[in-house]
Amino acid sequence: MPPSSKRHNRVVIGLSGASGALYARRVVSHLVELGQEVHLVISPPGARLLHDELGHEGVDLCGLAGLPEGADPASRGLFRHNYKDIGAPIASGSFQHDGMAIVPCSSHTLNAVAAGLGDNLLLRAAACTLKERRPLVLLHREAPLTLMDIQSMERLTLAGAIVCPASPGFYLLPRTIEDLVDFMAARVLDLLGVEHGIEARWGGAGQSR
Repeated sequence: MPPSSKRHNRVVIGLSGASGALYARRVVSHLVELGQEVHLVISPPGARLLHDELGHEGVDLCGLAGLPEGADPASRGLFRHNYKDIGAPIASGSFQHDGMAIVPCSSHTLNAVAAGLGDNLLLRAAACTLKERRPLVLLHREAPLTLMDIQSMERLTLAGAIVCPASPGFYLLPRTIEDLVDFMAARVLDLLGVEHGIEARWGGAGQSR
């Protein structure tokens, strides 16, 4: 019999410039740990965010994915694509993947995706995800909202995207910042349809604390 054509699950992760690098690191590290194939695109403000909030000099893929220093991210299924390369594989609707999340998603990126712009790889990948009717999750992190943000959220929802505000719940009685970050990371993975073991749901271990 011919070898199986079944591929590993693929997820596209965008990282823009709203505060929330901890969310990005947790989502990416969980996906890599779970054996997902992760295709990453980072905007220039997103790269600045990694420096400001995580202390990265440049983009440290190993640090972002929780891999040992010096490890080969590609060997673990983590690939970074150039933000300016609108000819990268993830810019095409024919690139098969299981969903995309922008973590965190700035208002600038939210409004640009809603407007249908595609002049960089992050926006182009999001546009392709929408047109191919694949899950698109936007972890919006900014507050308060402008009228443009609200109107963009409506347009994106009507287009099939999922706008997920970074609003961690407190009913699991979080004790640390990591607990709050895990709550939102679990929500993103749930919305992408990725099975995981983060105990951050109602009825989970955290409820009995």
